[in-house]
Amino acid sequence: MGKTKSFFKKYWGTICIYAGLVLFYIFMTTTGRANAYLFPKPRAILKAFYENRGVMLVNLLSSLSMMIPSILISLAVALSLGTFLGMHPRARDALHPVIYAFSVIPSILLSPFALLLAPTFRSAAIFLIVYGSFWSTLFATITGIMTIDKRYLDNAAALELRGLKRMFRVILPAASPSILAGFVNSLRSTFVMLVYAEMYGAQHGMGFFVKKYAEFGIYANTWCGFIFMVIVLVIVMQLFEKLKRHMLKWTIG
Repeated sequence: MGKTKSFFKKYWGTICIYAGLVLFYIFMTTTGRANAYLFPKPRAILKAFYENRGVMLVNLLSSLSMMIPSILISLAVALSLGTFLGMHPRARDALHPVIYAFSVIPSILLSPFALLLAPTFRSAAIFLIVYGSFWSTLFATITGIMTIDKRYLDNAAALELRGLKRMFRVILPAASPSILAGFVNSLRSTFVMLVYAEMYGAQHGMGFFVKKYAEFGIYANTWCGFIFMVIVLVIVMQLFEKLKRHMLKWTIG
């Protein structure tokens, strides 16, 4: 009971905003002020949710099967390269302009090359998702390691911590606030690129579901898929925010 009260106390403003948006949509559709073709009534959207609940679950699993490997690859590459560049100033000075130049190229522009050169659509999609999402974690890792308080490194030297022990017990924990903040930002880009990839080549997935019914002009299903995607994204982001707060419970925030 206490947790429920705490939740509503913290998020009552957010709940009011969402409730206001829902009521506004209901008002616009029931009074005929909104285009009835593009904006179906809430009852039609709820019916679409019920009728497509199994299909949406299959699409969710399909999306997760591409998103999870992409996140793991993106995190591994960003941490490895970011740690190396953060700890080696000469390499950072030489490679940082190159990395920055590549980071400003939208992954959408690379999609024709990825789709033609990759052996399968899945590998092309994973490449595009990783390319479009790992930059935030990479730059956050570099910045986090560059700004580590020198006292941590002096204490590690005094304790004779070297190699992997120094890396995993001192350097990465000290840089973790910056790394995790960048990783959460990368998740948003991951989801955007996932939906884009599914809308232009996949046979399953949340993005494919929305595009399919938009092309058919069945906008009750389109809105159903869109709302479902938003709910999934919010849940995923909240889970990672909770994980971040748990891992950074030693900080002030």
